[in-house]
Amino acid sequence: MADGADQKPVVKGEDGAEGSPEHINLKVKGQDGNLVHFKIKRKTALKKLMEAYCQRQSLQLDQIRFLFDGTRLRDTHTPEELDMEDDDVIDAMLFQVGGL
Repeated sequence: MADGADQKPVVKGEDGAEGSPEHINLKVKGQDGNLVHFKIKRKTALKKLMEAYCQRQSLQLDQIRFLFDGTRLRDTHTPEELDMEDDDVIDAMLFQVGGL
């Protein structure tokens, strides 16, 4: 399997542009420690990033919870709303029910 550091999909915004200051580079870290890099617009809903991550990892979106600074992300959040900066890390955790 390829090293997680080499995975750099680009999630384009609605106009398909990339490489401008309105874009942000984010990393999604899975429980296994692998990092997947994304480049999205600051005003793009994080749902696109979440769906792309799940597709790349062969997971269902409802199996994963995404956290940023300990706060669960909603698919309607944007990087701009959350004051995200370049190279911020989003944690991707498998959803678990129950426990003692």
